[in-house]
Amino acid sequence: MEDLLFDFISKYISLTADEKNAIVSLDIFRSIKKGTTLLKEGQKSNESYFVLKGCIRTYYIIDGEEKTTAFYTEMDALTPHCVISKAPSQYFISCIEDSIILISNSDMEVEVNSKFPKFEIMCRILSEELLAKERIDFDEFKTSSPEQRYLNLIQKRPDLIQRVPQHQLASYLGIKPQSLSRLRARILEKKS
Repeated sequence: MEDLLFDFISKYISLTADEKNAIVSLDIFRSIKKGTTLLKEGQKSNESYFVLKGCIRTYYIIDGEEKTTAFYTEMDALTPHCVISKAPSQYFISCIEDSIILISNSDMEVEVNSKFPKFEIMCRILSEELLAKERIDFDEFKTSSPEQRYLNLIQKRPDLIQRVPQHQLASYLGIKPQSLSRLRARILEKKS
């Protein structure tokens, strides 16, 4: 698993053997079972997540109904808003699949960044990329129809179609599961 992480990091910075050993010594790799809730609404946390293998999602429960807002898969990072705001979480984070996740906390990040300043540079670059990506995703969601959202999903993240339960996928697209079934049927009909 370390190799997956180091391959990812090498896209941004080069690591010495000492830096690699320092990361491994942090004991940050966790195997998490499908269905595990990493964060609940109302909980406080200082943990950030980086998915090496598997899939996690963020969701709210509104009027007893789950509203999925994001999926995080291999090489995706997530720092819950409550880590930054120091307030209780407003949403849930759970594993959709058995996952291997790197879990860090703010104290650990400060320590690593002070020992190895280039990590701070990499984190800044990753944060900027993530912010830009989330802005584009948000704009696309707000300006497109459910059918276009589904077609965008097929184009940009086709793996989710097979990995995510239909009701969660529908929620993510902002529609009901029955609407997703009809939408899929319409798209298939247009193709044939």
